[in-house]
Amino acid sequence: MKTLKTPSFWNYSLIISAIKEAFLKLNPLTLWKNPVIFVTEIGAIVTTIEIGHSSEPLPFTIQICLWLWFTVFFANFAEAIAESRGKAQAESLKLSRTITVAKKLVQGKEEIVNARALKKGDLVVCVAGDTIPSDGEVIEGAATVDESAITGESAPVIRESGGDRSAVTGGTRVISDRIVIRITAEPGNTFLDRMIDMVEGAKRQKTPNEIALTILLASLTFIFLLVVVTLVPLLKYSQAPVSIPILSSLTVCLIPTTIGGLLSAIGIAGIDRLVQHNVIATSGRAVEAAGDIDVLLLDKTGTITLGNRMATEFIPAPGIDHFRLVDAAQLASLADETPEGRSIVILAKEKYGLRGREVLDNRAKFIPFSAKTRMSGVDFYSADGSCCERKIRKGAMDAIENYLKEMGGSFPQPVKEIVASVAKTGGTPLVVVEGQEVLGVIQLKDIVKGGIQERFARLRKMGIKTIMITGDNPLTAAAIAAEAGVDDFMAQVTPEQKLKRIRQEQALGHLVAMAGDGTNDAPALAQADVGVAMNTGTQAAREAGNMVDLDSNPTKLIEIVEIGKQLLITRGALTTFSIANDVAKYFAIIPAMLMSTFPEIAPLNIMQLRTPESAILSAVIFNAIVIVLLIPIALKGVKLKTTSAETLLIKNIFIYGIGGIVAPFLGIKVIDELLFFLHLV
Repeated sequence: MKTLKTPSFWNYSLIISAIKEAFLKLNPLTLWKNPVIFVTEIGAIVTTIEIGHSSEPLPFTIQICLWLWFTVFFANFAEAIAESRGKAQAESLKLSRTITVAKKLVQGKEEIVNARALKKGDLVVCVAGDTIPSDGEVIEGAATVDESAITGESAPVIRESGGDRSAVTGGTRVISDRIVIRITAEPGNTFLDRMIDMVEGAKRQKTPNEIALTILLASLTFIFLLVVVTLVPLLKYSQAPVSIPILSSLTVCLIPTTIGGLLSAIGIAGIDRLVQHNVIATSGRAVEAAGDIDVLLLDKTGTITLGNRMATEFIPAPGIDHFRLVDAAQLASLADETPEGRSIVILAKEKYGLRGREVLDNRAKFIPFSAKTRMSGVDFYSADGSCCERKIRKGAMDAIENYLKEMGGSFPQPVKEIVASVAKTGGTPLVVVEGQEVLGVIQLKDIVKGGIQERFARLRKMGIKTIMITGDNPLTAAAIAAEAGVDDFMAQVTPEQKLKRIRQEQALGHLVAMAGDGTNDAPALAQADVGVAMNTGTQAAREAGNMVDLDSNPTKLIEIVEIGKQLLITRGALTTFSIANDVAKYFAIIPAMLMSTFPEIAPLNIMQLRTPESAILSAVIFNAIVIVLLIPIALKGVKLKTTSAETLLIKNIFIYGIGGIVAPFLGIKVIDELLFFLHLV
């Protein structure tokens, strides 16, 4: 599987692009949206103005000025490099957004128009070799479509009218056949346009948690500003050193500049990690919500199981020869092109040595499966075609039972017991009958995907409840649920029941995620806190969900939840580290700064910093450098462990909280010694 490429952090062109963008972000009119870094820039500006006018030595003032500007620049660089990664990913998508022409249907006739002139509701015709001009829905015909420009998958896909695979995306290419498409997007608002905007970060809005954290950081900044302001009269009264460079340095070191500089980068990187998995979120809110999900609704077919039921056993009725059942089952399935039908033919061949036989001649008539009869089979006629010599049918028990009643027969109780036994083990029973005689049961089994049980166990440790939803009968559903290891299941589910269950879980205070691809899934996708629509699904489903999986792999819902959790954990960990840093810097700087004025507090200078000037300069340098050191963590994310939220919280408080306290003491001391060695203070 090819995915959208993400450049590494050390990509040369990426860094150059981010540096240029970081300089542009120095504009105060742009930076005021980040209160912490805005205050830092104000401090850098007033310190720059003070060069040559301050009572402090000129070299000291210049160094303070430079490192304050570096702090602002590095904070901008963190956000810029995250955005640059997204822009680099978007380039491959932009290659698909070519100017094309379209064959628009006007009163039944085709007219060649520019694709940009198409409006919602227009009908266009696409044949082999045409590029689909805009997002739409197939309303007539079926065709194979190359979607590699969007999904990265080279294998073509089928798009057809009247089903759950009717949506097409602008920029993809028709390989065969002819289809008529109804346009569903206005110019400039296609799925591809929204993807590019989201990947580039051009329309990224802050999430509720991010806004709340920004308000908290702004409040802390205001509090520390008050602390510094109240220190001024005290310092003047005691004749301690006080100047604009020192006050600016003290302010910047005490406010939460670390998380203030990394907050936007963390959010952008979360979306970036989703893109690496070929998932496009239509809002940052959805990515964040994924991290708080505690209930997952998953379809059985194609998510928990492989999706194609396979024949695993032939069980004859009492008194019926095993070979006779196998022979009849294979004859009834030779012209059945469904995966189930092919698996019956293959099982009869591999396990019983029955080779495939050609029955579609003048003497045989295949009876295709229909939703009405819920049966399929074959009739064999006499040589002159005057009468039917053999009538073989296979289907669900109730359908076969009704068929036998119409024929004047009855369904034997022993076979009902076989059917119940197969259903209890998670299989799907197909009954085979010839004439009025029931020959036995074919056991079909939907194979549970390898490793799915371990993945559900991992989610359970993280406090997430998994619910399997299926249209199967309760017995089959219970067996599959037990084998897969889900926490709960819903059988014979209707779209209304899905919606009802989501609302029930939300009423209990849970956040719910689900995946879907059909129009009947749209209400539930819209109601879910995280609705992941399959790219192969209908336009209604893609518009209802707040994420689109380009690979159309429902199991990816698990990765989406893990990425969301990683985003929240990373933000929490770095916030803890930043605030702990501020506390440590406060107790490291103040004693060193005042020890010459108040010799009595010299013992509080536990790091033995050499001078007040070296203490302040060392803290400012450490404050700038730590942002750079944490950029890779902000972009990559804190490693996610399979454990409960409480355990993760305690672990991160220990690692990043204690680490945030210890790091400034060690870092500032090393920088202080280095400054003394280089005679810079």
